[in-house]
Amino acid sequence: MLELYKNIKRLREEKGLSQDALARLTGYTDRSSITKIEKGQVDLQQSKIELFAKALGTTSRELVGWNDNYSSFSKGVTINVLGRVAAGIPIEAIENIIDTEEITEELARTGDFFGLQIHGDSMIPNICDGDVVIVRQQEDAETGDIVIATVNGTDATCKRLRKYKDGIELIANNPSYDPLDFSNQEIIDKPVKIIGKVVELRRKF
Repeated sequence: MLELYKNIKRLREEKGLSQDALARLTGYTDRSSITKIEKGQVDLQQSKIELFAKALGTTSRELVGWNDNYSSFSKGVTINVLGRVAAGIPIEAIENIIDTEEITEELARTGDFFGLQIHGDSMIPNICDGDVVIVRQQEDAETGDIVIATVNGTDATCKRLRKYKDGIELIANNPSYDPLDFSNQEIIDKPVKIIGKVVELRRKF
């Protein structure tokens, strides 16, 4: 894929485009992202490769530098990114879609996925406000997993799960936040529901 990044820089310079201009055309906030891309420090998904190809007046195949073998390039599967998840509403019924992300076909075959934008600082420094997490829908998880859970019928929260005999803890990474402890009876009464496991983090610079 090194050829891809060389071609992006070459075509940008041939067209007289500044890094700032190319950033605007491809959905980035400033030239620092383009600098990293041209140095090969950022992996581009197929949707982004197509955006760069359009901005630079070429095709994805030519930009990547592949010929007939381009068709073997692994296509991604598009999933919805949600701004919030409310308790009691099936994921597929939520209309608060703010963006899309791509996951690999290999990952997509392992279950149903959605993206969720994180709000707040309870999971810093690992997961920050505005980050997007990729979540596999599931109703249970193991101790140590980062999960998306709903509590008291409110919006979903992102926390690390700890299971014990008499209940669970939902633990923040940020030490300013106390763990949320729930007995087995509270899990039923409130209720507390795990709706998914975080499998990837997407951070935009």
